[in-house]
Amino acid sequence: MGVTIHDVARAAGVSVASASRALSGRRKVTPEIAERVERAAAELGYRPNAVAKALRDQTTGTIGMIVPGIGNPFFTTIVEAVESRLQETGRDLLLCASRYRPDLEARRLETLLARRVDGLIISPCDIEASVPAVLNAARRVPLVQVDRYIEGGGADWVGVDDDSALAQAVDHVVRGGARLVTFVGSRLMNSSARSRLSGFERAAARAGVDATPPLLGEFTLEWGVEAGRLLLDGGAMPDAVVCGNDEIAVGLVRALRTGGVRVPDDVSVVGFDDVGHASMCDPPLTTVRQPVEEMAAEAVRLLGQVRVSDPRPAQRIAIAPRLVVRETSRPVPAGGGEVSVNGRGTA
Repeated sequence: MGVTIHDVARAAGVSVASASRALSGRRKVTPEIAERVERAAAELGYRPNAVAKALRDQTTGTIGMIVPGIGNPFFTTIVEAVESRLQETGRDLLLCASRYRPDLEARRLETLLARRVDGLIISPCDIEASVPAVLNAARRVPLVQVDRYIEGGGADWVGVDDDSALAQAVDHVVRGGARLVTFVGSRLMNSSARSRLSGFERAAARAGVDATPPLLGEFTLEWGVEAGRLLLDGGAMPDAVVCGNDEIAVGLVRALRTGGVRVPDDVSVVGFDDVGHASMCDPPLTTVRQPVEEMAAEAVRLLGQVRVSDPRPAQRIAIAPRLVVRETSRPVPAGGGEVSVNGRGTA
């Protein structure tokens, strides 16, 4: 049997109540008693009972997180960043994947709620179909959305400023000489897909360049390959392609090069995320870097502020991204404001 609070109290020569107060820190004891209890606990190797503490404090020290899929390098990265932030505050992460299915996402939410998590961080898989389950969960525990969000708000959100990201990408290829630009992204089932397409369209209109009809499929490398083949089969090639994420961009570059198109001499390609294999692409991928660490920090910070019964409006925090110039885009003429350093460019 392990060391109990009774053993610590006996060794310290104090009552069980005094030992408990000294170790919990919730109620004050004299410095002398605190020192004796702490010394006895250390010598005996005492470890508090986590279950008893949870029952006493009405908390579990756990946060649930749901992402659409951990196979996507971006979600792997944001999960790691959130877990690191939670560990700094002594909390653990329980992770689930919705597999891009709203029905499974709803079941995962119920599973985490049944485990009495202290809060939830979620990237909803569908901007419309995810609404009922996310709002139901938000009425029961503090909840923050990260990267993606549901239609109509209803819960705090932290993500990247997609308008800024697409403006940087479009402006970059235009300064490199592009006059006809194509957007390749995902079907408009989630907020990221919608906001990135609309951001591209606004940026292209501001820049005064022609934009071909967008190609929309999935946020996957396979769709990038297919989109590249569609461009090859379509005849006239655009001057530049801006992609909704890096996986699409890597697949697109592969298909174009296989089809005899030189990247970036014939076509510039820009991705979005700067995670996974962006720097390992051949050639290394120009992309917009998502501020993952900042997003994770803000999500955890907001989670600590959310109160289930609080009538305040949901907060929306959009963090500025940064263009990373590598080798899949044509260089900007001297004085254009961009520098490429060892394959890891900066804007």
